[in-house]
Amino acid sequence: MRIVILPLTVAAAAVAFATPALAQDAAPSAVPTGIEEQMAGDSITVGVAAAYITDYEGSNDYRFTPAPGVLATIKGYTFTLLGNRASVDLIRDNPGPTWDLQAGPIGLVNFNRNSNKSIDDRRIRALGELDTSIELGGFVGIGKTGVITSPYDKLSVTVSYRHDVSNVHDSAIWQPTINYFTPLSRKAAVGLFASAERAGRGYARTYFSVDGAQSLASGLPVYNARDGWKNWSLGVIGTYALTGDLLKGWKAIGGVVYRGMMNDFKDSPVTSIAGSKSQWASALGIGYTF
Repeated sequence: MRIVILPLTVAAAAVAFATPALAQDAAPSAVPTGIEEQMAGDSITVGVAAAYITDYEGSNDYRFTPAPGVLATIKGYTFTLLGNRASVDLIRDNPGPTWDLQAGPIGLVNFNRNSNKSIDDRRIRALGELDTSIELGGFVGIGKTGVITSPYDKLSVTVSYRHDVSNVHDSAIWQPTINYFTPLSRKAAVGLFASAERAGRGYARTYFSVDGAQSLASGLPVYNARDGWKNWSLGVIGTYALTGDLLKGWKAIGGVVYRGMMNDFKDSPVTSIAGSKSQWASALGIGYTF
């Protein structure tokens, strides 16, 4: 069984693995001795979730798949692995209410339509399997800790760029994202995010166009998709400590995302006839922080 991740951004999905946080209503005098030192120290969270996602991008059929994750902060540098996506923030974070500059490499393994075994719709299977693409690039962003509810909530904005280096779709994807994270208590935290993706001509042609031969095989009409804004997403994601607190121990992880397809990606028969412009994804799992 291949492993993928529901379409969460790296920054927003990291909320599910719970960056260290305190209660939003905790007064300074209520902070336990040594807690600030713990928050400034190294932290590693590992987890796995059962994700409920579409069979392919634009599908109206769904399936379950495992989604592993790792979030590690070592000496202020953060590494994130979430299913098929990995990134490293090469700008060191500082503890406490402060500004946070973000920049580093990002990579993604795109499994979209690489196996007909995971696709129910016979028309999409008839279009043919596609190779797995490797998308590499980078991201930049800025965040602010201590914004609205407490000294520990965080608002951030990032922009990432990826390009296919495996010559599958041989084009670029831009992704701006805004997310907000806040602790609700020593045991619970929640995050909200909004994101969008702009895809290049090669991506549109590979995944959303239908040529003459594919039309004869599938019964879908011929369609030539153009580049542009591909989709927008809104999501909520959270975590609850089952043992200890958000700084250490076992925790439950969950999230729900809505994605709306746009422009030629919405109008393509891959989406409008065989699939749906409305996409949902969800995940529920468990993690451990040490």
